[in-house]
Amino acid sequence: MTFAAVPLTLYPDMFPGPLGHSMAGRALEAGVWSCVPLQIRDFAADKHRTVDDTPAGGGAGMVLKADILAAALDHAAAAHPDLPILAMTPRGTPVTQSRVRDLAAGPGAIILCGRFEGFDERIFDARPIEQVSMGDIILSGGEMGALMLLDACIRLIPGVMGATSSGDDESFENGLLEYPHYTRPVTWEGRTIPEVLRSGDHAKIAAWRKQQAEDITRLRRPDLWERHVDARDRPASGARRKKKD
Repeated sequence: MTFAAVPLTLYPDMFPGPLGHSMAGRALEAGVWSCVPLQIRDFAADKHRTVDDTPAGGGAGMVLKADILAAALDHAAAAHPDLPILAMTPRGTPVTQSRVRDLAAGPGAIILCGRFEGFDERIFDARPIEQVSMGDIILSGGEMGALMLLDACIRLIPGVMGATSSGDDESFENGLLEYPHYTRPVTWEGRTIPEVLRSGDHAKIAAWRKQQAEDITRLRRPDLWERHVDARDRPASGARRKKKD
């Protein structure tokens, strides 16, 4: 099964962009995934190919028109009926590694990329669209967020990464940030690779990496740490254990 990426955008030349290089680029050439961007403007009916209009109620900026968006989405959905539809928007649910894995295991995604002030809200009432965000930041448009999302998915497709285990210990895969990495030279500017990593004792190395991941997560991302501890302490039934006095 080929993973199909179908970005709906006003700037189709932005795709595949950086995804045409390195591992993703080689996988694209090999047909492991496909990228078929659609120009939203092609679905405008007037001679000026208008895709936006002023906000109802007044205000700055322009809003992408629901009728044009619907025409583009319906065209994409007819050509790719099995693909989920996502919209890149700062109002969306933050994407997690778990959601990325779900998408990567599927047939692909239709990704609606916003511009200007965003979308006419009625498009979300009229079509089955999952609103997603790549973080608490504002970009010039949804294309960069879509590229990030696609990169996160494509690297998980079997055969894209060099080793099947390459992504197993990375940040967020097990609910923690990743442990530190080192490589030769052993000593650099007076700083030496931790002795445990040079010991050859795989059990000690695994324990050190686990402790480092926990410590870093606790210090840098207390929100992740809290979720990790909560998940770790929850019994198989799903009910939370009562904390001992």
